[in-house]
Amino acid sequence: MGRPGLNRSAVIAAAADLADQLGFDAVTISVLARHLGVRSPTLYSHISGATDLRTAVTAYVLDELADATSTAMAAGEGRDLLVAYADAIRDFARRSPGRYDATTRQHVPPASEPAAEIPDSVAAAITAGRRNADLALTVVRSYGIAETNETYAVRLMSSLIHGYITLELAGTFAHSDPPSETTWPEALDDLDRTLNRIATAQRH
Repeated sequence: MGRPGLNRSAVIAAAADLADQLGFDAVTISVLARHLGVRSPTLYSHISGATDLRTAVTAYVLDELADATSTAMAAGEGRDLLVAYADAIRDFARRSPGRYDATTRQHVPPASEPAAEIPDSVAAAITAGRRNADLALTVVRSYGIAETNETYAVRLMSSLIHGYITLELAGTFAHSDPPSETTWPEALDDLDRTLNRIATAQRH
């Protein structure tokens, strides 16, 4: 039997919190069990194993990120929307680095795997991932970028935003000038100009 008051939702939330403390890769069933003050077998009343745990945490934090980003994107278009979107992701990452790391771990089943056999945690991660992808599309579409160029524009935007944030969190920018706080808005300005160029080029 599981510990009274402990359920799957509580286990996943605790694992997400632990990821921020120790790093996502450090969250294992045994570490989480010690954190919760239970024996490892107790957790198997709520999760099926290590893969289920990590995938469920990914789904959980992807939803958190989508909630935070969509709230920040309540208004605006073009550059204003881009900055709101990018700043929301960066704020989330700086506030919750372990959670942010988890959002980069996509769990997509092989194309040959029947939908009926996809674990619930994987299906939840895919759904939450699509929420975030739709938000990125909203930004790109606000520039008037044609559907044929949307995928490229989203990939370009995501590479800059997530690449910058990942390097910043790793401390890569800490020992050089100017500080990353200065070059972050400059990078977004360049991204804004590039997205505008893509939108303009398709009309000629």
